[in-house]
Amino acid sequence: MPDPTQLARDHRRGGIVARVTLVTTAVALLAVVITGVVAMSLIRGAAEDQARVTLGRQADLMAVALDRDAGTPGQRPVKLAQVLRAQEIGVFFLRAKGQPPELVTDADLALLAGGQPVSDIRDINGARWLFEARPTDGPADVVLAQPAAFVGSTAAEARRRLLLPLVLGLAGSVVAGWLLARWLARPMQRAAEAAHRLATGARDVRLPLEGPAEVADLSEALNLLSDALATSEGRERAFLLSISHELRTPLTAVRGYAEALADGVVPTEDVSRTGATVLAESERLDRLVSDLLDLARLGAQDFRVDTVLTDLRVLVIQAADVWSTRCLAAGVDFVLEVPPGPLEVWTDPGRVRQIIDGLAENALRVTPEGAPVVLAVRSAPGFLIIEVRDGGPGLTDDDLSVAFDRGVLYERYRGVRKVGTGLGLALVAGLAIRLGGEAVAGRAEEGGASFGVRLPNPSAAGGSASLEAS
Repeated sequence: MPDPTQLARDHRRGGIVARVTLVTTAVALLAVVITGVVAMSLIRGAAEDQARVTLGRQADLMAVALDRDAGTPGQRPVKLAQVLRAQEIGVFFLRAKGQPPELVTDADLALLAGGQPVSDIRDINGARWLFEARPTDGPADVVLAQPAAFVGSTAAEARRRLLLPLVLGLAGSVVAGWLLARWLARPMQRAAEAAHRLATGARDVRLPLEGPAEVADLSEALNLLSDALATSEGRERAFLLSISHELRTPLTAVRGYAEALADGVVPTEDVSRTGATVLAESERLDRLVSDLLDLARLGAQDFRVDTVLTDLRVLVIQAADVWSTRCLAAGVDFVLEVPPGPLEVWTDPGRVRQIIDGLAENALRVTPEGAPVVLAVRSAPGFLIIEVRDGGPGLTDDDLSVAFDRGVLYERYRGVRKVGTGLGLALVAGLAIRLGGEAVAGRAEEGGASFGVRLPNPSAAGGSASLEAS
């Protein structure tokens, strides 16, 4: 059974070719019609002008013949008149018997009497006539008259001869239009096929840059899209691998201790410590899952932000109680930097605490024993700034530019140093944006990295400021 998608695609392709061909054919047909109408009119006018010139020369010839015969219709003018009448030309001699009064007007007679020739086109009894009259030295002037219909038959023959080139030109235009349509449609068809391949998961799609500039730009854009998708999916795979590893570690610990408890191999005096370990690993799992859910919901409408008037100084001090204990357990020096007065701002304290925990967790992971972790909050013109600095290995300028991109640093330093999945920093960046601020990264004076967020504080004096880390 034919694929409906393929049939629809073929129909669209045929439509492109058919429509372009139809448009070019219509334009060619219009050009042929206009050319034909103009050409026919010009042919008729040219034929009529030529016939008048020819008839005038014949009238001059007849007048010369009459002059040579002393003005009387002798043998030579009569024979010439017979030849002209055979060509459907009427020959009349004025002031001679049989002259046609309906062709000659008083004005003609006056001109001829004055020795002036007469050349005109006249309607006689509903028919057009070419009229030529010439004075002579004798008593009889000559008049030649030819029906314009005779000229029309000559023009009709010329028009018939013109018809074939016009038809051939139209046919050539149709063929040229079809070839042009095929030439335009071919790269577009390839682009459509490439887009469908990208939609089905192919990432090795490459298109030649051919056709008009606009079509070549489309092909180049699809090539760039293919590369971007391949890079993005590579990062997603690396991220999933890192998340799988992060989830598997606490799960393995929980499962091992649970099996030991179930089998009764844990001594009674170690049950409490084992339970604490299981609880800690469960909380770690809960944090990872919560971070994943929050990242997935950051752009959704159901991600709640409850804004209230919050003293960031108090919030940071409360977080310091938790993280000073954790740093002490890891052998890391914890330093708190807060101003003496309150730092009030309208924000969501729960989300701000989530940011602080994410930054502190990231700093503690990379900081060696004896090195410091600094949690600080301060005011700047137009902003309130929360930052966490560490004495870890630090980051390069290139690292800082992608520090909040999920999974990038994990991929760079996996197996080289302690590194997380980047989930926490990515969540910090997203939360900062949702709170109307931004996340920033730099170098810390303690020798490591500095990560922080700037939250807008319109009530503070001054303009905007940036977080500067030495």
